Amino acid sequence: MFQGLKREHCFIGLIGITCILLMVGTTWGSDFDARNRVTKGTLEFGFLTGYWQGNNAFSNEPSANRSAVYFLPQLGRVLTDEIGSGWTSGNVELLIEPLAAHYYEPFSASAFGGSLVVKYNFLNFGRWMPFWDGGAGMLWTDLGPRIPEQSTQFNFVLQTGPGVSYFVTENMAVTLGIRFHHISNAGIGDRNIGLNGCLFNVGVSFFTP
Repeated sequence: MFQGLKREHCFIGLIGITCILLMVGTTWGSDFDARNRVTKGTLEFGFLTGYWQGNNAFSNEPSANRSAVYFLPQLGRVLTDEIGSGWTSGNVELLIEPLAAHYYEPFSASAFGGSLVVKYNFLNFGRWMPFWDGGAGMLWTDLGPRIPEQSTQFNFVLQTGPGVSYFVTENMAVTLGIRFHHISNAGIGDRNIGLNGCLFNVGVSFFTP
């Protein structure tokens, strides 16, 4: 099913979604400000889907031939009042992020797990809300021990990267992002080269109260 999915298709899709957001933005009130919606105690319910493409960062050459589709539900809560000033002003959010993934290169495999993610929301850009997030978690995958990088099915996950949310309505935002994504077993197995990749993601979030 996923054999025909190419990186170019993902980029085209992300560009198309961005263009739709810009067109919607011209018809929706320009006076909306994310800082009035995303405040301390706000809950975020979201869902991301993404394309994961391995690379040979840190000289782990085999990882370049690894591709997957990721599904990432999110539940978050804003922990702080607004901090900082100017373009750096924002707040801190903590999210729980389960994951399910289907690897289709170099062969079919599955992955399941979850992470705790810390996100800094930049609140000085109207209905656009740039952010930077990072997280750590655990993952089970039957890629191991069938690939040379990993000898165990139980692994750990580290990830970080930028993104942006766009408020289509007062309570709903569409999100685009990219993360550097690292999978390894922290040395508990015979092999631990690790898998490094980029996770391009798009999704939707609802904010309450």
